[in-house]
Amino acid sequence: MSKLQLRFKGVGVALSVLLLALSALLPAHAADPALKNKDVTEAALIDMLAIEPPPSASGAMRGFKPAAPGAGGAGGAAAAVSSRPAGPGRANLLIVFDTGRATLTSESQAALDTVAKALQSDALAGLTFRVEGHADARGEAEANRKLSQARAESVVSYLVSKHGILPERLAASGKGAGEPMNKTRTDAPENRRVTIVTTRG
Repeated sequence: MSKLQLRFKGVGVALSVLLLALSALLPAHAADPALKNKDVTEAALIDMLAIEPPPSASGAMRGFKPAAPGAGGAGGAAAAVSSRPAGPGRANLLIVFDTGRATLTSESQAALDTVAKALQSDALAGLTFRVEGHADARGEAEANRKLSQARAESVVSYLVSKHGILPERLAASGKGAGEPMNKTRTDAPENRRVTIVTTRG
């Protein structure tokens, strides 16, 4: 092998190492898909939102809605949490809103009914969540931020009022258009998503 070939091979190896390093620095959630309504299942949400339990879980359940009777008791809850692998701690949902409004459609309410079941499951008991509203880049930045905040609050309000999720488990945050999932298409529906992030509390 000639010196020139060796040099090109060395450059190729260096580029491969650089690409691997850069991919490690990218946020893990950048490649997470946005779940469409048909994909929003209790099991899928639990897999995405479950995180590693803290070293000492004593008192973790305090102030949170208890599991329903017959759900397996405290032992069942502990087993469900410990046996389930940790997920990314975030779920992107294509919650649909009317254009320029924060009113939930009936389709979105049905998806949130499933979200509520996941949040009330043994696997996610004792965890808190941030509901992030996102908007596409059409319109002014401040208007998009306010709209995304109103949409996040609409989701929180629905989960609390309709399903009895304790309000202290949920926090609304409007992200505006600053974190698009699809950067090549401004009006892509996935840019008007709601993201649920596990914050533990």
